[in-house]
Amino acid sequence: MDRLATWISRIFGWALLFLSAFIALETVLRKLFNTSLQGADELGGYVLAIGASLAFIVAMIDRAHIRIDVLHALFPVWLQALIDWLSVISLGVLGLFFLYVGWFVISDTMEYGSTAATPWRTPLIWPQSAWYAGLAIFALCSFVMAARATRLFFSGRYAQLAEEFNPESAEDELADELEQLQER
Repeated sequence: MDRLATWISRIFGWALLFLSAFIALETVLRKLFNTSLQGADELGGYVLAIGASLAFIVAMIDRAHIRIDVLHALFPVWLQALIDWLSVISLGVLGLFFLYVGWFVISDTMEYGSTAATPWRTPLIWPQSAWYAGLAIFALCSFVMAARATRLFFSGRYAQLAEEFNPESAEDELADELEQLQER
């Protein structure tokens, strides 16, 4: 899962770099030559929508989603495991909800043959399919993680569940940053 998060982060990073270069080129063309490539805002919307669905995956894998953990560390391990298990299950339910609602968007687009109201007239099924694929990958990863957490929880391996699914503490994040700094 860590490799998946790394690759998704790289893909989104490259997409943002491409978008930045496209916007810079668009700006130069407008200022110097009074012309436009058209569609920088459209492309930006697609990159950000697809990137958001991919960011859900990275946040889930890296345990970067927001949880208020002020008291979490003070609870006994079995209660931490219960809270962590419930949080992973809720992410799985969220993944299902995204798939359910996203399908209505996709089906409406297919039914109406929707295109972007821009000069490019992009068939919206293309960017929406990529967006929906990101949501599907998020749902799949959340199901895998929920299955793992469920197996650990019901087999009584609370310490292992807590190790794998606890929110990262400030000390853990600092240690990760220092480790990455040494690798550079």
